[in-house]
Amino acid sequence: MTATISGFLRGAIDDGDVEARERRKSEYQNFVKLYFDLVTDFYEYGWNRSFHFASRAGNESLAASLARHEHYLAHMLSLRPGKVALDLGCGIGGPLRQMVRFSGARIVGVSISGYQIERARKQTEEAGLSHMAEYVECDFMKMDFPDASFDAVFSIETTCCAPDKVGIFGEAFRLLKPGGCFGAYEYCLTDRFDSQDPQHLRLKADLELGGGLPDIAYPREVDDALRAVGFELLEARDLAAEEPSGIPWYEPLAGSGMSLANFRSSRFGRVVTHGSVWTLERLRIVPQGTLRVSKLLNMAAAAFAKSGQLGIFTPMYFVLARKPERPGGT
Repeated sequence: MTATISGFLRGAIDDGDVEARERRKSEYQNFVKLYFDLVTDFYEYGWNRSFHFASRAGNESLAASLARHEHYLAHMLSLRPGKVALDLGCGIGGPLRQMVRFSGARIVGVSISGYQIERARKQTEEAGLSHMAEYVECDFMKMDFPDASFDAVFSIETTCCAPDKVGIFGEAFRLLKPGGCFGAYEYCLTDRFDSQDPQHLRLKADLELGGGLPDIAYPREVDDALRAVGFELLEARDLAAEEPSGIPWYEPLAGSGMSLANFRSSRFGRVVTHGSVWTLERLRIVPQGTLRVSKLLNMAAAAFAKSGQLGIFTPMYFVLARKPERPGGT
């Protein structure tokens, strides 16, 4: 499978930026499924089981900051025992399990990657939470759940993979009970992004390709898409811009890696890992194409770090939107 996916990604890399972006949109299902089938092990190795960013206080561990980020979302969605929520793009279930423990709510996670679903179920069973969590392999652009199935719907840096914002937000709206809320952390460009700056454009292209994204939106595009499907927008703000002094979200990727806590995700740690993958592939211990994936993810990591340092990108544009109690009203 690795060689097949690597070939698909190689074609995307070798295309021009515009052509590659359009291909990722038109072949969304294949691209995203293959991408996450392949990169999941790399993500888990470098970032543990919660595949997202979070800012940190100076004395806070990376794991604690990720959990706090997840708890905040659960709190804003008013998750509690008796509630049922839907996680769009659940990965291997790290955030989902953390939010189940924190809130006592039951959560259903969906992913287009069968490999991620398999990993999520196994880890959830090991954690003793299978009675509180369910996983479904499907495309979150078109799910089989009945209308108004959930008290809350959320996504953590995942709806950025959707080829159409209105489409994915429309699905969230359909599946929410009247009065229910949708909460998300979105990838967005900031006002500092300059579409005439070659460096900014290159970084954006690297983020999109390395992150498996069809495009990166501006906050106003996210807001407009939510309103277009009928949501009442309750909150919309960039949490990265509001963070107090401490450790910024991109530091684990930009740091020197001289601490054990973030070695694997750091620049030095990535160099060591890439070298190890090169050796393993040469010895045919890992499938051909694994090295190319490692290179792709290193490119993305460097782009995340530099974009964060320049302030042209945020992974935590937070939105909270409510489905009205009745059509056209509150």
